[in-house]
Amino acid sequence: MGFDFTVFKGSKDGKITKSTTHKDTLDPDEVLIQVTHSGLCGTDQHYRSEEMVLGHEGVGIVQQIGSTVTSFKVGERVGWGYEHDSCGHCDECLNGNEMHCPERHMYGISEFDQGSFATHAVWRARFLFHVPESIQSAEAAPLMCAGATVFNALYSHDVRPTDRVGIVGIGGLGHLAIQFASRMGCEVVVFSGTESKKQEAMHLGASEFYATKDVKKLDIGRKLKHLFVTTSSQPDWPLFFSVLAPNAAIYPLTVSQDSLTMPYLELVQNGIRIQGSITPSRGTHIKMLRFAAFHQIKPIVQTFPMNLEGIEDAMQKLEKGEVRYRAVLVVEGA
Repeated sequence: MGFDFTVFKGSKDGKITKSTTHKDTLDPDEVLIQVTHSGLCGTDQHYRSEEMVLGHEGVGIVQQIGSTVTSFKVGERVGWGYEHDSCGHCDECLNGNEMHCPERHMYGISEFDQGSFATHAVWRARFLFHVPESIQSAEAAPLMCAGATVFNALYSHDVRPTDRVGIVGIGGLGHLAIQFASRMGCEVVVFSGTESKKQEAMHLGASEFYATKDVKKLDIGRKLKHLFVTTSSQPDWPLFFSVLAPNAAIYPLTVSQDSLTMPYLELVQNGIRIQGSITPSRGTHIKMLRFAAFHQIKPIVQTFPMNLEGIEDAMQKLEKGEVRYRAVLVVEGA
């Protein structure tokens, strides 16, 4: 009885391993998905030394549905992201903030036997999303985490079309943040270490571009109302405080284990806000997909085969900074 499917896991020595997950049956509210594509995120690198199935930017085809599922049909394309479940009855869930539910199920802290580096996955229907027809599966996968994360920060914190916003870094998150912010009508000021990505940033929708390597002072004219930090490490905070308008907000989207050290007096005197932000609620996630489809926002991807060699190759290139800008694993025949 039940069914088995192939998964790819991390290990204590950081080597990717091939394994099998078994499910006895589907719960009434669950969906069996045949995975076709998975994005590769920096968070996957962080967990590769854990004995858990990797991947959380999944796209695939509904293969079977539980007895009470009415929102999906067999054969439809679906995707999922960082969150898998929540209690549904706490204050945060009832207010549409299930990503902050105290009992949330998130990648890396629950369901260690499943992920998007796999041939199949089983998830609760209420945490799955229909993929718009105009978005290809390889493009949809990075939207499930990277796209959702930057859109949530932009959409949920009063960013307006009249605002002048800054984006630090042009990588997996940054190149999507530029597209979303520019399509929202904002002036988009992009900061990167060197001039190498300037033309690409302007093509994606940047209004202005500034190289920051070895720069002691930034002069950008009118100051910024919002600053989105998408780099792989924390930036030179004093340098960027100099370009913030009074009552501006900073959104640290970088994954870092380091402490956050800010220029305290400038923060207090200018009313600067530090706003934490993670993946969105399901309602905001759906809006992100609709917005991306309507405005033709597409991640720039490099594809790799969904096998041991392909995963290792993609992870090595990501670690070396050689991916522009999101790696996507593709199941053979998809």
